[in-house]
Formats: sequence, C-alpha cells, structure tokens
Amino acid sequence: MSKYYYDPENRRPYKERMRNRCIAALVFIALCTLIGSCIFSENDEQASESQATAQAAPQAPETKAVQDSTPTATATTTKEIVTPTKPDTSDISNTQATIAAAVSPENPPEVEIIDSTHIKKQKNVFLAEKIDNMLRRFKPMHSAVLVVDPHNNEIIAWGETKDYKVQNVPDFFARNTFPAASLAKTITIAAAMESNRYSLNTPIPMKGAHHTLYKNQLRVPENYTGPTIELQDAYAKSANPPLAIIGMNVGAQKLKNAAKNLGYNMNFPSGVPGFSTYNPPDSGYGLAEASCGFTEATTLSPLLAAAQVRSILEKKPLEIPWAKDMEPYIPSKRIALDVGKFSENTYYGLREAMIRSITNGTARKHISTRNMARKNFNALNIGGKTGSLDGHDPYGRYEWFMGFAQAKEDPSKSIVLVIVQIHDLQGLRSQPACQVAAMIINYWAHQNLWSK
Repeated sequence: MSKYYYDPENRRPYKERMRNRCIAALVFIALCTLIGSCIFSENDEQASESQATAQAAPQAPETKAVQDSTPTATATTTKEIVTPTKPDTSDISNTQATIAAAVSPENPPEVEIIDSTHIKKQKNVFLAEKIDNMLRRFKPMHSAVLVVDPHNNEIIAWGETKDYKVQNVPDFFARNTFPAASLAKTITIAAAMESNRYSLNTPIPMKGAHHTLYKNQLRVPENYTGPTIELQDAYAKSANPPLAIIGMNVGAQKLKNAAKNLGYNMNFPSGVPGFSTYNPPDSGYGLAEASCGFTEATTLSPLLAAAQVRSILEKKPLEIPWAKDMEPYIPSKRIALDVGKFSENTYYGLREAMIRSITNGTARKHISTRNMARKNFNALNIGGKTGSLDGHDPYGRYEWFMGFAQAKEDPSKSIVLVIVQIHDLQGLRSQPACQVAAMIINYWAHQNLWSK
C-alpha cells in the first residue's frame, strides 16, 4: 500500500484542519498584499521620478525672430536665437514671504498670564485653586462662586469671571442687580409654612407646564379634581403655577414678612451687600409673578443668598458672610441683622424642600454620582435651589444655584455654596451651575470627610 493512501481514520481532527486552512489563507493573503504593494510602490516611484524630472526640466526658451534679408533672396528666412531665462530675485523674495506668513501667523494667540495673588489670600487655598482652574476651563461669560463655612459664617473660597476672564477682586458678590429668579420661591414656601396653612405634603393644583405662568393656570375652580403636586415637589421641581397659587392664597403682606427675615428690602452697613428688592403687589398677576420668581423686579445678591442658606441650615437669624482683607467688596466682620427668626417647623420644611431639589428636583441630574464620587455623595446630605431667568445688568441668561452640603455622620462638617452664572444668549453656554457645584462639593468632601 502506498504511504500516500488516504486513510480517513488517521486523519487530523477537524479543529486542527480548520486552523491549518485559516493559517494557509492568511499566509496567502499576506503574500498577495506584499507583492501588490511592491508593484504599486515601484509604479509610484517611477511616476514621482518622472514628475520631478518634468518639474526640474528648464522652461521653454524664449525666441526672437530675426529676418535675414539679402538682395538675391526671394524669401525671408528666420533664425531663432536662444536667450536663457534668469530667476527673478523679487519673485524669490515674494515666495519666501508667503511661506513665512503661512508658517507663522500674523496674530499669534494671546498667552494668558495667570495671577494667583487672589488665590493665596483665601482661607482654603486648595479649594480656591480648584475653583480658579474650573473657571478657566469652563469659561463662563460672567460668574461668581462663593463657598462659606456655616459655623462661623466666614468665606473660605471664592472665584469670579467677567467677560470670560478670571477676576482678582470679588465685585459681583455684593451686587444687587441680579434677578433672583426661582430662588424667590424660598420666600413663598417660608410664608406658606409660617401661616400654618401648608405643610410639605400639602397637594397644590398643577395646571399646565412647570416653566410657564399663564393666567388660565391660576384659575382653580372650587370643585377642582385635576392633577396636583405636593408643596415640596413644587419647590424642588421649580413649578411656577403651584407656587404662584400659594402666594396668591397667602397674601402679599405675609410674603413681605418672610422676605424681611431673609434679608430683602434692607439697607446693610456700608452698603455691602446691595439692597435686594422684593415688592409684590397686593393682588393680580403681579403677585403671582413675584411668588414664583417669574419677574426681574425681584433681585438678589450672592452674599445675601449665602446668608439665606446658612440661616436655613443653622436655624439661626440672618447674618452676612465675611472675610479678612476683602473690603470694600465683602464685610471684614460678622454682621448680625435686625430680622426675625422663623419657627422650627419652617426651618425644617425649608431644609427638607432643598434636599428634595437634589433627590427629586431640578438638580437631580448633575448633583449625583455622575459628577461626584459615590462614597462622597452617599456620605452627605445635600440641599439646594436652582433658578434661571433673563436679565439686563449685565445682559444675559442668569443661572443660579444656592445650597449646602453636610456630613451625615458629623454635621459639624458642612459648607454653604452659591453659584451664579450669566451666559451669552447668542453664544455657547458653559457647564451648568449644578455641575460646577457638584464638582466643588466633591473636592471639599475629599479634603474634609476622610482621614488623610
């Protein structure tokens, strides 16, 4: 029997045969690719050499026609005289200038010089540097970031931009031209709970969209059986119609009393911060607008917003935050105000409503584990309020976040945070204020919650 006789019982296993076939196919394809690349590379080299030869060849010489006329000649003959061409020095210089202009642009980009003097003067230098880096990275048109220690009410870090540039002085913090937007809803639910007619779970009629405020959304019949929303959810989700209905039911005078306890319509020592305005009319659509912050007439300064959050968190009367060596932009000592104090029930309701904004409201998306470490997010009680509205001084879209972060195991570890950003209505917007807040809280938590 021949040794090449096919023996099906002794042939190699199926997997091994398939593997060998794949290897053979890959080797064949590789060889074909190699041969093809060699062939085409030779053609490309020949084509490039011929093109280079054609470019290097001298241009066609210029000719002059000279008539050689003789008496006996019956026709004129033309002789061609070859005159070699010389390169023009002006053409060479123009070409060199064009290449130089293309390589080095006429207006090189401006190099930003970072001045860290204002960072070194702040109490928490590392947190101040983090805020400064974020502002230079996100580039909001105008912004103010304020971080306060609620126990002694001292400003521990801040940052500010104006016309997309980081500032060395915090002149935005005391400014009173910023519309309060939905932050004014804090006044409404405070007045509602002080009236003892509302609680966090009180159902409020909810007609239409949250972000609109039409007159037909305010007309609620006595036998209304439509959809409702709880007071805490209306605040957390920043729903305009329910808060407007609450304000109209409570009345302008109780709203003004609650606003006074929160520092509105007050002249502060040395004019710092500025006079924040809250003047709702006695009735009508204007009262509804003021109750939900749907008006530019209600203004708020970042310093006063920080004082409001600190008052809610600590359950104490209002005090303006202070800092060393920052006059006249920020007070140099604690300023106790002659204002009343809310009831314990109201402080509790305000705090829980702000926490609801993080867990079930407008800040839920960004103040979460998307922008915070999970261990930090789970270790903190975070509350806040968002707001947005168009304004004119400076002109743009105002975006607010005011809130707090407090350790669950050790409540003495806490911060108050206020962020206001003003975006160009026709341009691109920077990162949302809630996302900036989450990143700052996360950095502070890494610094203070865990042992080094």
